[in-house]
Amino acid sequence: MGPLSALLRRVVRQGDLTVIDADGQRHRFGNGQGVSCTIRLTDRRIPWAIAMNPTLGCGEGYMDGRIVLEDGDILDLINLFTGNLHWHPDNELRNPLKHTPRWWTALQQWNSQRSARKNVAHHYDLSGKLYDLFLDPDRQYSCAYFRDPAVGLEKAQLDKKAHIAAKLLLDRPGLSVLDIGCGWGGLALYLNQVASARVTGITLSEEQLAVARQRAIDAGVTEDVSFQLTDYRDMREKFDRIVSVGMFEHVGKPYYETYFEKACELLKDDGVMLLHTIGRADGPGVTDPWTRKYIFPGGYCPALSEIMPAIERAGLYVTDVEVLRLHYMHTLQHWYDRAREEKDAIVRLYDERFWRMWMFYLAGALCAFRHNGHVVFQIQLARRVDSVPITRDYMAQAEAKLLSAEPWSKVASPVVP
Repeated sequence: MGPLSALLRRVVRQGDLTVIDADGQRHRFGNGQGVSCTIRLTDRRIPWAIAMNPTLGCGEGYMDGRIVLEDGDILDLINLFTGNLHWHPDNELRNPLKHTPRWWTALQQWNSQRSARKNVAHHYDLSGKLYDLFLDPDRQYSCAYFRDPAVGLEKAQLDKKAHIAAKLLLDRPGLSVLDIGCGWGGLALYLNQVASARVTGITLSEEQLAVARQRAIDAGVTEDVSFQLTDYRDMREKFDRIVSVGMFEHVGKPYYETYFEKACELLKDDGVMLLHTIGRADGPGVTDPWTRKYIFPGGYCPALSEIMPAIERAGLYVTDVEVLRLHYMHTLQHWYDRAREEKDAIVRLYDERFWRMWMFYLAGALCAFRHNGHVVFQIQLARRVDSVPITRDYMAQAEAKLLSAEPWSKVASPVVP
């Protein structure tokens, strides 16, 4: 076990971790209280791989079957580690990786138009059948809004769309809306349905584009809702409203000023924008090497302190900021549970290694929100100081109206395969 034993003795203080090495010897770590997990290492190289680069070594070891869960599952294992490393001012073990050179983190996020499209395809051009197995029927692949953690995923995702729509101040029919990073089109169709908005959705994923366009055809709204395979940097038309949900994580810090300058350029003078993005409560950091390699190349979840300077330099007013804390944890728990239940179907689509990779990704993301300071920022922006009312009452009123109406008729319809 060598250096891995020293690492585990230092990190695993709470919980009960048993490691069975390649020779069959058992090593126990922790105080025996709380989360319990037993893993078996199938070769003598994996302890060194984990010790040298814990996230990459553990992730690849689990994917390749060199780390076998004998008791508990991968969520238990990651929960045990992140629980000990949780972000809290009194935890001496917290390690936010603040000393990584800035030039290196910037290089990892160098998302030119060419690399941005390639990075998006890496994740979002996977089989649509995969996403149908763990997302809600509307394929909302972003943080839901849980008014009550006990509500189902479908209701929470519908409430998320209402929450966003209320902040967009859709106070009259026919407003033009740009949806940057429109996914499979669910939010665009919702905004048209509930507010008669004319929505243009843009994406860099060919798979998402095909589904979104077909959904608009099926709904009979192609005159009001359109979708394009377009980089936000290439847009020229001005809009009354701009919304972007779960896309800013792919922009990259070197392009933040470009992003907000373009948003300011595309907004009409009295326009309003709503940005919904994963962020960090613990300040600037880095994307861990496993996630960067296997899941989101070029991706980065920013701290608020990294976003605000770019907004200020673009000349936009910040008119509202909301921090959603545990909502994504609950969302990811639903996704994780569904992906676990659909193991056989996912293995048939890809293979066992892919399924383990996907479970490691979902479990790690869930624990990032549970323990490691990840949150969701909803930032409302405007070109003019008087573009939105001076109190937040209008948001609650609009949201209540949306929630009291009949549920959106399309939400339960399966997306085009």
